[in-house]
Amino acid sequence: MIKSYKKGMALIEILLVIVIIGILSLIVFPQFSKIRENQILKNTVEDVVSTLHSTQSQSLASIDSSQYGVHFQSDKIIIFKGQIFSEGALGNKIINITSPISISNVTLGGVSSTLGDLYFERLSGMPSKIGTVTISTSSVSKIITISATGAVSVN
Repeated sequence: MIKSYKKGMALIEILLVIVIIGILSLIVFPQFSKIRENQILKNTVEDVVSTLHSTQSQSLASIDSSQYGVHFQSDKIIIFKGQIFSEGALGNKIINITSPISISNVTLGGVSSTLGDLYFERLSGMPSKIGTVTISTSSVSKIITISATGAVSVN
């Protein structure tokens, strides 16, 4: 008596593989999304800190015999020349913030808002206002603190 075996996969086996792949996808893909969001948050915080340091350095160097400042909005930060921010000034440098990250709160000089400005004094590098800038995702926030000496730190 000869036994014959059929080679190949049954429909039930194929469906089982598809279900397993589906379950793994539901577990793994949201984790990749969180990792990406956390990396964007980290990069945005580094960009803001770098912008503050750069602006302070420009003021310390007294480039064009001027002070330089930073204007914060929910979706961007803008480097401006002088003590007062002007939206349409030609010398403004815009740094956009990548979604889903946003500046959720700016507390400078005791005033809390979603907007805010500060500039650094020529030659001393002292900020015109001290306070915090909160950068957030839907689940995580980082707070950047600007001290009276112009030092910048992150929580």
